[in-house]
Amino acid sequence: MNDFVSLNHGSGGKLTHELIEKMFVKRFAMSEPLTDSFILKESGLALAFTTDSYVVDPLFFPGGNIGKLAICGTVNDLAVSGAIPGYISASFIIEEGFPMNDLVLIAESMAEEAAKAGVKIVTGDTKVVDKGKCDKLFITTSGTGILRPDLDYISTGKRIKPGDKLIINGPLGNHAIAVLGARNKLTFRTTVTSDCASLNHLIHKVMKNCTEILFMRDVTRGGLATVLNELARMIRSGIIVNEALIPIDDQVKGLCEMLGFDPLYLANEGKVLMVVGAGEENRVIEILRSDPLGRYSEVIGEIIPDKKELVVLDTSVGGKRILDMPAGMQLPRIC
Repeated sequence: MNDFVSLNHGSGGKLTHELIEKMFVKRFAMSEPLTDSFILKESGLALAFTTDSYVVDPLFFPGGNIGKLAICGTVNDLAVSGAIPGYISASFIIEEGFPMNDLVLIAESMAEEAAKAGVKIVTGDTKVVDKGKCDKLFITTSGTGILRPDLDYISTGKRIKPGDKLIINGPLGNHAIAVLGARNKLTFRTTVTSDCASLNHLIHKVMKNCTEILFMRDVTRGGLATVLNELARMIRSGIIVNEALIPIDDQVKGLCEMLGFDPLYLANEGKVLMVVGAGEENRVIEILRSDPLGRYSEVIGEIIPDKKELVVLDTSVGGKRILDMPAGMQLPRIC
């Protein structure tokens, strides 16, 4: 482990996993595999519990702001565990001199998104620090949701087997490019908007009508490539994905080529990866595409037997390459 913490430790990639595993997991006696939400079981009931912090820069970007992002992120972490999100706490660290009008806009967007998602913000904390001791505003949210005890397999993927299909609910990379543009005041021919959205209603619709939803994970820091590698390690199997089937907007693809980014490693805030049983993928796609948040859903690959736990990309030009987990980050402070 490095002698000092770097921005790459916040990438969601290899260094993040190394930091969590070597610094926190053993000291806190945390059980593995690590998932987006921990499932608490008591007296036949199951409760999903999650927490996250938000340090995005800038605070406002096309399609959202740090407040909306905080609610969506916590709601999605609960929803991909199979839970019905219910209650959220919100804590604020505010730098002295922060504009009150901006704080109003952020608080109002949190309230609006919570109402849209059907959750309640019920508790929290506020701290103000000296000017220069915090970069404007940081938000930490925690959330709980009710989970049917028989669905606890979803976050661990323990029922996944070779032949099961991988589905993504829409184009990748929009959030990262939207934040990049706002951060650097870049002017694009058309505005790239963040995909920031609460996915719980969409996920509930799928869960209600399909019985073979075997795993879900929201695709945030580190992008699709990181989630796929986490999954391969978790289930000790291989994954193959078809690059031509992965939805990416043309403008995002063009900007990535120009700037040297790989969209498969870029952050998203409204995308969920689902693993579904072979034979049910068409039904899942039909339901997803009936909703605006899943209109461009695609089956992008499947689980394969592979003791090396590799993620293999069938490239658009006809070759294959290993899709590894990133060591660092392409863009810091993306969420």
